[in-house]
Amino acid sequence: MKRRHLLGAAAAGLAAPPSIRAQGTAWRPERPVTLIVPWAAGGSTDQMARLVAAEMEGAIGQRFVVVNQPGASGSIGTKNALEAAKDGLTWAAGAAVDVGCYKTLGLLDTQLSDWNLFFAVANVNTICANPSSGFRDFDAFLQALRTRGGSVAISTAGVSSAGHNFMEAIRAATNIQYRHATYDGGNPATIAVVSGEVPVGAMLMVEAAEMIKARRLIPLAVQSERPVILSGFGEIPSIQRWLPNVPAPLNYFGVWTPKGVPQNVVDTVSAVWRDKIANSQRLKDYADQRAALFTPLAGQEAYDEAWKMVRQTAWLYFDGGKARVSPDTLGIQRL
Repeated sequence: MKRRHLLGAAAAGLAAPPSIRAQGTAWRPERPVTLIVPWAAGGSTDQMARLVAAEMEGAIGQRFVVVNQPGASGSIGTKNALEAAKDGLTWAAGAAVDVGCYKTLGLLDTQLSDWNLFFAVANVNTICANPSSGFRDFDAFLQALRTRGGSVAISTAGVSSAGHNFMEAIRAATNIQYRHATYDGGNPATIAVVSGEVPVGAMLMVEAAEMIKARRLIPLAVQSERPVILSGFGEIPSIQRWLPNVPAPLNYFGVWTPKGVPQNVVDTVSAVWRDKIANSQRLKDYADQRAALFTPLAGQEAYDEAWKMVRQTAWLYFDGGKARVSPDTLGIQRL
């Protein structure tokens, strides 16, 4: 473990499978469940959420309707899920590190411990260049940042996004500067590089994978301890080949609902995660094809694993002058 769609109106009539029906207090929602994706359509969270929604529909016997609500680095959609009725009918999706760092950034008064966590995959960050940018490898890109960093535009999905975190880790390790070009999600940030609107982008591999395979993007490096093999393309080098001090914690993506929902909601979804999601061929294939890791975690194990990246990222924001609240006042200690 270390190392899409909606099913349609027919889904509303699906019967819950025997493993769920057998539980006397199993959750069987009478209305469709809303799954808020707080980023633009087509990005990493949207991709994952639609696969999970399809699997959840089949297991629970009710529609899971994916709704995109981008804005404010994902905090708007997440806030809507946080403030919804605690009946289990509203969930959010995304990267756990975002939920864990919103309070540090002053974007939203919430922390990781406020949520029931269910993870599907861990995604790898990458930096990609447009073929006409002149950057053929990370060394050339790094030299450009060192000599004229303030004029090099780099697209990301916005403050607190995975790509932005990656660039901030590079900045912390090198003292370089760069021009941050923000978009409302990983897919728009990726398209900006493909179109030549910006020369370079920092995004998740799952967002860039198809364009890399099509030779529309040149992958310069990945934020991983080892090189990554992208099926249909080949090996992409690790950032630690050039910058060994850049950390590479796993970036967990999944779905969550606030604490305070009925216990049978949590128990039922936990059972689905154990029996259905952990064996999902759709999610396994998705991870394999896009150089992600299949990581079906839930509960305390999910929290413990995500906490590692939350600690690293919260202090990265603080040291970079982007935090509104000191992490230690929130119980987030330095690694």
